[in-house]
Amino acid sequence: MCVFLLILFGSTAFVTAQEEPLFKAGAASANITPPLGSSIIGGFRPIPATHVHDDLFARCIVLDDGSTRIAIVVADILGIPREIADLAKKQIAKHTEIPPSHVLISATHTHSAATPRGPQAVFWPDEVSEYGRFLAQRISDGVRRAVNHLESAKIGWGVTAEPSEVFNRRWHGHDAGILANPFGGVDRVRMNPPRNHPSLDTPAGPTDPEISFLSIQATNGRPIALLANYSLHYVGGVNAGDISADYFGYFSRYITQKIGAAEVEPKFVGVLSNGTSGDINNINFQPEAGGKRYGRYEKMQEVALHVATKVHQAYTDIKYENQVQLGALQKDIQLKLRQPTGSMLKHFEEALKLPEGKYISHPMEKIYASRIAKLKDGPKSITASIQAIRIGNTGISAIPFETFVEIGLHLKAQSPFKNSFTIELANGWYGYLPTPAQHRLGGYETWLGTNWVELNASERITTELLQMHQTLHNNK
Repeated sequence: MCVFLLILFGSTAFVTAQEEPLFKAGAASANITPPLGSSIIGGFRPIPATHVHDDLFARCIVLDDGSTRIAIVVADILGIPREIADLAKKQIAKHTEIPPSHVLISATHTHSAATPRGPQAVFWPDEVSEYGRFLAQRISDGVRRAVNHLESAKIGWGVTAEPSEVFNRRWHGHDAGILANPFGGVDRVRMNPPRNHPSLDTPAGPTDPEISFLSIQATNGRPIALLANYSLHYVGGVNAGDISADYFGYFSRYITQKIGAAEVEPKFVGVLSNGTSGDINNINFQPEAGGKRYGRYEKMQEVALHVATKVHQAYTDIKYENQVQLGALQKDIQLKLRQPTGSMLKHFEEALKLPEGKYISHPMEKIYASRIAKLKDGPKSITASIQAIRIGNTGISAIPFETFVEIGLHLKAQSPFKNSFTIELANGWYGYLPTPAQHRLGGYETWLGTNWVELNASERITTELLQMHQTLHNNK
């Protein structure tokens, strides 16, 4: 009888252990560096790439809870048009059976990278370029390689902060000379004003200094990947014509070194995603006298080192779990495109009559006249994809815009998950996403031609995302 019971209970325990889902993870990086001669469009006018300072990558993480599989990709590009993201997702689904709704593809927003399309036509489908097809293929390959690396794993969550590198770049001022806009009017705030200008009053919004991160290890403790999120625009400070991943690339190297993962196999993948940084950069516009001057690439290295150091300090206190629930939802939302007013069109008509280098009220009048002219032949609305992902008690929002920090803070405050962050410029690229209150202040990020969609778009998107997060949270 004792032998029988031992066999019975031993067999039952074996079956239960076998049936219990195991958490698995895999990661890989795919090189997406464009050829020299490609157009870099981080500025208002494209310039050809003449040198590669550091290679660009699509860093890919795949997670599997035994019944659900998700993929997260962060690519070193300015922005990824939806048709490129959809093409990559289609290829991923074909080869891995991960559905498109469970794949998040985002851009870091480095301004030193080629892009598959120009910035003035981000809101309607375009023919996929040769580099666009290459980019989609490399993203797909990276996810497939991450799937090949899937192994039993454990995951932990961390939150830290680096407030010294984030500043709101929109400032209230009382000098009309620095508040003029390309439409013949005067705004209430200025983006990137002259430093220490006597008319500067207060920043027009908050910052978010938090760094949220997920650490993924094999069950024996070998680092597999780390995904961090920080709400800071690109840093810049590169040589003209250089290809560079900006501080996102430096972070990947620094965090790999700090946690001792430089020699592990399969290769460790350190990832820094861009949070809600549409109105945030690293410039202090009211610095103390005698502020430091930085050489090429020096400031981005400093930012990356500060962020990596803070993550590493919190990394040592992480508690890991080897079983978490995964989930993902994706939804299309139709947003109307803003249209120019009669006074705008009349202003541009007069501005275009002036010789090169001359303008009525703002030096970028002709640039914005060209951008807005494209609306005449474009659609009246766009269909943007928003996404919510669950990883245990962490909720990730994905928004296809350069998103104002207020939106990310609101999503964190209202999320049903213990941990929450937003990845911007994900699954598409449609310009800036200010709040209605920020629209009323004006400024570069609100100008038609920089922002394209209806004024209440942020409210509609946040409402939908919070409902999606609640659905994922309720799904026990």
